[in-house]
Amino acid sequence: MSKKTITLTDNQTGEKYDFPILEGTTGPDVIDIRKLYNKTGMFTYDPGFTSTASCESKITYIDGNKGTLLHYGYTIQDLTENCSYMEVCYLLLNGELPNKSELEEFVKYFTNHTMVHDQMNLFFRGFRRDAHPMAILIGSVGALSAFYHQDIDVFDPEQRKKSAMRIFSKIPTLAAMAYKYSIGQPFVYPRNDLNYAENFLHMMFSVPTEEYKVNPVVASALDKVFILHADHEQNASTSTVRTSASSEANPFACISSGIASLWGPAHGGANEAVLSMLKEIKTTSNINRYIKKAKDKSDPFRLMGFGHRVYKNTDPRASVLKKSAHDVLEILGKKDDPLFKLALELEEIALNDEYFIRRKLFPNVDFYSGIILSAIGLPTSMFTVLFAVGRTVGWVSQWVEMMESPELKIARPRQLFKGKYDKKVKPIDKR
Repeated sequence: MSKKTITLTDNQTGEKYDFPILEGTTGPDVIDIRKLYNKTGMFTYDPGFTSTASCESKITYIDGNKGTLLHYGYTIQDLTENCSYMEVCYLLLNGELPNKSELEEFVKYFTNHTMVHDQMNLFFRGFRRDAHPMAILIGSVGALSAFYHQDIDVFDPEQRKKSAMRIFSKIPTLAAMAYKYSIGQPFVYPRNDLNYAENFLHMMFSVPTEEYKVNPVVASALDKVFILHADHEQNASTSTVRTSASSEANPFACISSGIASLWGPAHGGANEAVLSMLKEIKTTSNINRYIKKAKDKSDPFRLMGFGHRVYKNTDPRASVLKKSAHDVLEILGKKDDPLFKLALELEEIALNDEYFIRRKLFPNVDFYSGIILSAIGLPTSMFTVLFAVGRTVGWVSQWVEMMESPELKIARPRQLFKGKYDKKVKPIDKR
């Protein structure tokens, strides 16, 4: 622990207060204000917690200014180029990349848990057919705690491992079931001979009446989409999982809360918003008009899929996914599709327009993932579901890390109260 401190001075009383400064491996130092209230009688004020470190973690590091994303020290570019999604999952859950035998054992363990309890079929029937797949996923993941209630002691390391693998393994099956249910097709069971992305495509698009052949380019692109969404530090949904876990809630409930947070259009719904924006622009002839609207501060229109809350440089995930997006459009013969021609031209303009360059409003991961998911035939209602499928391993890893932390403590933010004070109740006949 660092011996550095920072001194805060009360301008009214002149009293000084010292607080320790904690140093991470890299990134900004952190002022330890855990004793702030006891010392000063005051709280900090930080809406959105954008200047607050809520936990200590070894999993993921982001440098927004440099456009860097690391998982246990490995760059996202290196991982996406040289690893499968399952290797990255092993890394997030275990802290290091697997060797061949470790990966085989991990995949075997995962494969043995991909099926869901047969009574889940009955549970799905309780939803309306037109229910949003995210609503179904939230409910079905939360319901898993009713099927595996014997293994949800969060302080038992073995039960934590079982629960973590069950959630991670069953999410793609539940997601595919949510999609199949919404379109009225029969559920398709997972196959043990396919890899993660291949199996997900199989469960999504195959039907009992004919054989489904997985396109390797599409499977490879989807595998990259999953890698690029696997974890992203303390974002809204991950923070939600950690907050839920701080109350010692069961892991299925915690992950379900993360999925609910992800559903918001400002978070996981961004790639769905990209397609909605493209449909609003309609044709390439309208691009210049909408570019002008995006530059007009008084106009509510915004270009979705450009820029990022954290990255003040190029989104490293977008750089990786850009090639996959173009490969998928090429192999599926959709480069001439009006919607995708529109997306490609919009991309070209944004990459070369001084307005966007100066403000670093480059296409982000949501822009390219939306193009890929739409090209392979997924409806926009499934975009955030795919995000949840890829992110679950990150949520689970963060949950495990938190439950193993000696500093585990229930989350309890405070507030700056601006309401009325000291009112008296009048008798009902005098109100």
